Amino acid sequence: MKRFAEIREMALARKGTDELEAVMPMPPAVPLCDLSDDRILAQFTRGIFHAGFSWKVIDVKWPGFETAFHGFEIGRNAMMSDDDLDRLLADKGIVRNAQKILAVRDNAIFLSDLAREHGAAAQFFARWPVTDTVGLFDLLKSRGSRLGGATGQYALRALGYDAFILTPSVVAGLNMAGVIDGPATSKAAQRKVQAAFNDWASESGESYARISRTLAAAVPD
Repeated sequence: MKRFAEIREMALARKGTDELEAVMPMPPAVPLCDLSDDRILAQFTRGIFHAGFSWKVIDVKWPGFETAFHGFEIGRNAMMSDDDLDRLLADKGIVRNAQKILAVRDNAIFLSDLAREHGAAAQFFARWPVTDTVGLFDLLKSRGSRLGGATGQYALRALGYDAFILTPSVVAGLNMAGVIDGPATSKAAQRKVQAAFNDWASESGESYARISRTLAAAVPD
């Protein structure tokens, strides 16, 4: 397996210092541990509606989503009734996809359960060790709704969790670095990916998110 120093040199050779730094993730405006749980539900919902749809359309309509879902208040959305669903399906201020609307209810229940178990869902996510990021991906897939794969990974990054994201470029970088041979979809492959990120973080002192972006920059677009 290549050392992170080698991967960074490859990324610098392709992008240059300024361009590489420009693609690095910015620190969140509010630390994850300080977020209210409604903001977590909002980010999960945004990611779910982005998936397979125009991000620009969702972003333009977003104020309508905030209104329609009552500011993503956890308790109220967890109690979504059939009448609420009918109202939302008639609301032109949002994208009216029944399965994705119901995911808001299901994820509100999921976050309510975490809050009851851990005091606040934000605290649960903030305390989850980055050395087991793939375990958190699995939890989002199993206990959340429509949060498997890239949707959950992007949502965690947007919330400020120091997640790597298994984009096609990152997966290509992992193959180039000798971590895996093929896709990163199996549990065995993801364990290898996690171990590699743990090693690179220990070697470099870099965040997992920055390592992820560097890895993507080290291979052709």
